[in-house]
Amino acid sequence: MEAVEIAAALRLPGVVAVDSTPSTLDLAHALAADGAPSGTLVLADEQTSGRGRGGKRWTSEPGQGIWLTLVERAVDPGMPGVLALRLGIAAAEALEPLAPATIRVKWPNDLWIGDGKLAGILAEARWRDGVVEWVAVGMGVNVRPPRGVPNASGLRGGVPRLAALARLVPALRDAAARRGALDARELALLEARDLARGREIREPAPGRVEGISGEGALLVRASDGTVSAQRAGSLVFTEDA
Repeated sequence: MEAVEIAAALRLPGVVAVDSTPSTLDLAHALAADGAPSGTLVLADEQTSGRGRGGKRWTSEPGQGIWLTLVERAVDPGMPGVLALRLGIAAAEALEPLAPATIRVKWPNDLWIGDGKLAGILAEARWRDGVVEWVAVGMGVNVRPPRGVPNASGLRGGVPRLAALARLVPALRDAAARRGALDARELALLEARDLARGREIREPAPGRVEGISGEGALLVRASDGTVSAQRAGSLVFTEDA
């Protein structure tokens, strides 16, 4: 399916589809700086230098997944800790009918099936004079598990990438448009999918995970019984240390 057909099918103002790019995030930022409207979608068959949190880089194999970035301009700037989780909840709900098992959310921005990572989300904002001009919502999904990569998962065998894309993009757009803290429905969905709840962790703070707050903070109970709200860092389980 051509980019124009994908745009029409998903009711998007524009789709830029490339065979290979260093990063769909970088391409989306360049398009947004040139005035690309909200809802512009960048798709790549391959990423040679995709990035995640903390500047981590990876290569995305050709034809094995969905490597995308959405340009969104009407995004709530007041809840930066919420957006990736909100997107993750929506993506998990959208993709689960195509998955071999329950999709879990790993704070702050990953989706997992069993012991393998299915997808990662990274939202980057660009500001001007104290106002968010746009947010680039980047997501990589392993439609098929990448070869030679430990702890990776994928969707059910035979699922077409376009079928996954058709479910994923509307869900991401709807989530990006929501404002404020996670509501009661989102928190319930998150609790049911929370990969870390009740487990012992080493980072971002040692203790047992009690859940996630409406503001997107990881709630960790320390050995002395106190509960802290962790708003940044990577989640490392004690058994993985």
